[in-house]
Amino acid sequence: MDIEKLDLKSPDLVNENFEKLAALFPNCVTEGTEGKAIDFDLLKQELSHAVVEGNKERYRLEWPGKREAIVTANLPTTKTLRPVREDSVDFDNTENLYIEGDNLEVLKLLQESYLGKIKMIYIDPPYNTGKDFVYKDNFSKDAQEELIESGQKDEYNQRLVANPESAGRYHSDWLSMMYPRLKLARTLLSNDGAIFISIGVEEVANLKRAMDDIFGEANFIEVFSWVKTSTPPALSTKSRKTNEYILCYEKSWNPFKYNGELLEGGDQPLLNSGNSVRTLTFPKDKVLFKPDKFDDGSLSAGKPDRVELLDDIVINSGYSTTDFRLSGEFKWTQDFLNEELKKGTTFIIKSDKLSIRFIRDEEGYKRPTNFIKDKYTDPTITKKKNGVGTNENASSYLSDLMGSDVFSYPKPVSLMKYLFNFLAQDGDTVMDFFSGSASAADGALRWSAENGKKLNHIMVQLPENLDENLKTADSNSKKIIQNGIDLLDSLGKPHFLSELGKERIRRAANKIKEDTNADIDYGFRVYRLDSSNMQDVYYKPQDYDQSNLDLFADNVKSDRTADDLLAQVMLDWGLPLSLKIEQVDVSGKKVFKVAENSLYACFDSGIDEDFAKAIAQDEPLRIVFNDSGFKNDTAKTNVKQLLKQLSPETEMKVI
Repeated sequence: MDIEKLDLKSPDLVNENFEKLAALFPNCVTEGTEGKAIDFDLLKQELSHAVVEGNKERYRLEWPGKREAIVTANLPTTKTLRPVREDSVDFDNTENLYIEGDNLEVLKLLQESYLGKIKMIYIDPPYNTGKDFVYKDNFSKDAQEELIESGQKDEYNQRLVANPESAGRYHSDWLSMMYPRLKLARTLLSNDGAIFISIGVEEVANLKRAMDDIFGEANFIEVFSWVKTSTPPALSTKSRKTNEYILCYEKSWNPFKYNGELLEGGDQPLLNSGNSVRTLTFPKDKVLFKPDKFDDGSLSAGKPDRVELLDDIVINSGYSTTDFRLSGEFKWTQDFLNEELKKGTTFIIKSDKLSIRFIRDEEGYKRPTNFIKDKYTDPTITKKKNGVGTNENASSYLSDLMGSDVFSYPKPVSLMKYLFNFLAQDGDTVMDFFSGSASAADGALRWSAENGKKLNHIMVQLPENLDENLKTADSNSKKIIQNGIDLLDSLGKPHFLSELGKERIRRAANKIKEDTNADIDYGFRVYRLDSSNMQDVYYKPQDYDQSNLDLFADNVKSDRTADDLLAQVMLDWGLPLSLKIEQVDVSGKKVFKVAENSLYACFDSGIDEDFAKAIAQDEPLRIVFNDSGFKNDTAKTNVKQLLKQLSPETEMKVI
């Protein structure tokens, strides 16, 4: 047995520092003349809000605009999320979120509240086919653009621009759009989390390189190939495309095994052709001889096929009365078998060929293959079906659910469930920040209902203007967009893609509840991206002189509600927007209680010492007030002192 030797050397601080930088900035790891190295030019860019020039040659992905993309990801935002209770379902209690707005800004806003808390991200971004749209990011926006993007104007479509194949920056613009969003997404993943990205052939190579850059090549898991259609175009010029791809990367590679297709009976073969012939000894009480295949009585030693029984045994009620030996091309050694026995692994023999199979505790899945389909595909692919449907299946389901076809190329719910099942556990959160038709939300609800577990979801979608999309759509898309507009008209809703997404989740939740009667969280809270709740003077006091400061006696904009302020406080304090919210009356004032006593918030006026004494009885961990809400300056000082005295663990802040 090898014994670990003492190193007898001081720590290699250079290597330790390299590993720390590589963990924080995997995109700055490159190849040097003596192996892996840190790209210090790129590291400088990560630490600057301005574009840092550099032209040193190295092995990495480059395109015009990469440095601007890094700056775009790193720039802070003053925007906020405003709750939309009227569009929500069970707002105060649900832990699911639907966020309307530019996903770049939303991902920035979620950095504190959801840092390292998302188990799995699935996105279906624009494929850059030459016919779809990409987000047009510009980190030096003028005031008009700020108004549009903040939601103060309805021209959301201005965020999307066509990217035709004839464009001079065709691939570069797409990479510049994807790169900052993927950088921000990585930080939201838990250490054992993973991201799955659907993509077509047009950008699969560039996406793979970009993901290697951001996540690190060592964290690449697989390119899954999904059969998207059973009816590829017959008039294709060169080939009939049946497949799309799903890239998978982990935040940090770990040995966790993904769940694929269900095992038949939960057992797996111990034989493996090509292995050395081994003799293994099995305990009598750990191997079941399937009763409908073996009668009670003696079984003689012999070799009926690939496995040889080396001992005569007697079978009684499905088990040998003595330990016995088998010889064959087994995967395991005796030492490994003994370790498995300690973990509770058992065995089964189903036929007179004696092909023994193992059953591990709580493991009922095969590892997923990288080919995902619904049925046999002969002659080259002959794996059994795993129940994952196609675009056609998704369209048929949604046509029944919504009353007509209102989404283009939706992903099937079965694909979402299949991917979630790879690594989702009870209580995890999944995210899709290119939500589109909201298939991921539907899949998370269905997975929760069918598994009796809780899988929370966060959907993010830009409110694409369907009227504008209709003007530039091709003939195939126009009918679908018009169907969506007609449905929204019947519901009295504005013509945005996000409105269709929310309606799909509502209808899907009702159907799943009807189908399963499962007791799960069917609701969702709607938030909408907007400019900050605070007046500009709150952020830029140097831009105002004494003569106009009276205009801003209250830091809060006049059109903002207490609900709006609470959402911004939760984001700023790093609290998940999914926490339970209650509203209570304390001394005649409205108080928000978040996650019981995790946060108290009161934005009413007239806050005084009596209120402080009443609120201190609950000993909240945090409490926040509006700075202009105190009765007077003396009351503000006294409230702070009283809370420190009566509830010393309470942290008080004002906005």
